[in-house]
Amino acid sequence: MCPTGGPSRGYSDGMTYSDPYGRDVLSGASPTARRRPQSREVPVAPGLVVEDAESGWVGAVVGFEKTSVGHVVHLEDRRGRRRPFPLGPGYLIDGKPVALTRPQAKRPAARARTASGSVAVPGERARVARGSRIWVEGKHDAELVEKIWGDDLRIEGVVVEPLGGLDDLPEKLAEFGPDRSHRVGVLADHLVDGSKETRIAEAALADRRNSGVVHIIGHPYIDIWQAVRPGVVGIREWPEVPRGEDWKTGVLRRIGWPANDHRDVARAWQRILRSVTTIADVEPALSGRVEELIDFVTVEQTG
Repeated sequence: MCPTGGPSRGYSDGMTYSDPYGRDVLSGASPTARRRPQSREVPVAPGLVVEDAESGWVGAVVGFEKTSVGHVVHLEDRRGRRRPFPLGPGYLIDGKPVALTRPQAKRPAARARTASGSVAVPGERARVARGSRIWVEGKHDAELVEKIWGDDLRIEGVVVEPLGGLDDLPEKLAEFGPDRSHRVGVLADHLVDGSKETRIAEAALADRRNSGVVHIIGHPYIDIWQAVRPGVVGIREWPEVPRGEDWKTGVLRRIGWPANDHRDVARAWQRILRSVTTIADVEPALSGRVEELIDFVTVEQTG
């Protein structure tokens, strides 16, 4: 029992937390106890976002396994940190108590949440596009962002546009003319200290006209393909490709996929993209940066 008198539950890390929504309710309890919220059962599923009522930990389901102490669900927060929790009661979804149960054999026909883990809003019309923009380097980047965050972006009225590379960034910014109501967030590939791309980004941020209205952030991956978890596409890891060799065709050769020309590359990307269904299918180092940019361009400005 926990110090407050409620039931407790053990975690695989050896700690014990109280469970405010436990099932051990005494018969004949007071009217106040009888009004205690009842937990509804929710099967765990990849991408399901829940809050642990005791610790306040919020995360998306990224794994489920049977251990020596029982079934455990793994939750990953928006910063990419993971933590195991026991199956059962003691969780919240939208502030309401739930008890997590084993996954269903079949996925439910309707999703209550978007691919990014946000609450789905059935019938909600897309907002007229805001003045702000999110720019990504290429077409594949834009398609992956749309696949996961498209529902959220339409609700927020945010447009994602491919740049085709950072070389044109200074001219694009000068043409766009960002201000407090027209912000620009830029997602860049593999920004490395001392690289040409890094110098371009630093120069853009040093321009006083862009101060506070332009945010450039780089993910650590050579290409957006690498931001997709390898297990999602059926490989153990993304292979190393020597410098000087085309990265995409080099990857395809090493994982045994066709790699004869650009058409094979295009087909490979479509295969990868089809494998992605939720935010749990991409690396946290990408998802965190995209959500940071969405927050940046959608913040309400006053004054």
